[in-house]
Amino acid sequence: MRGDRCGRRATRGGEASEHGQIMLITSAFVAFALLLVTVVVSATQVHLERKRLYELSDALALTGADAMTHETFYEGRARTPDAGAVLTLTDAEIRTDVQDHLAQHPAATAGLHDVVVVDASTPDGRTAHVELAARARPAMISWVTKAFGDGIIIRAESSARAS
Repeated sequence: MRGDRCGRRATRGGEASEHGQIMLITSAFVAFALLLVTVVVSATQVHLERKRLYELSDALALTGADAMTHETFYEGRARTPDAGAVLTLTDAEIRTDVQDHLAQHPAATAGLHDVVVVDASTPDGRTAHVELAARARPAMISWVTKAFGDGIIIRAESSARAS
């Protein structure tokens, strides 16, 4: 009978130590799962902000492609078109239209931080090229990104052809 009691005690003691190990492993897995969720949510947020910046650069490239005003064209102040081009765009016209569009539509940059027009130009007089940069600040890891420059720089560029 004495051996039976010792056997039970050994079993109970074994169960108790296993229970402590299971709690430790469970806690580690929960912490890992929370870390994984945080990384995935933050990466998704950066991706979605980049998509919004890309959509904005698309809209600004289209605006830049329509940069030549009717007055400029009909008053004869337009340059002679390059080969195959109907209207000739200039870097100054594209940049002015892009800046005007951003000033007139502040909601276009809502939710994006520190949007900067890196380039608004035309390589051939017919294509408007717009490049934007912004800073993504993922909410769940902002305490990490503050230590390394207060966010993640995202870039987007688009081109549109004048017709």
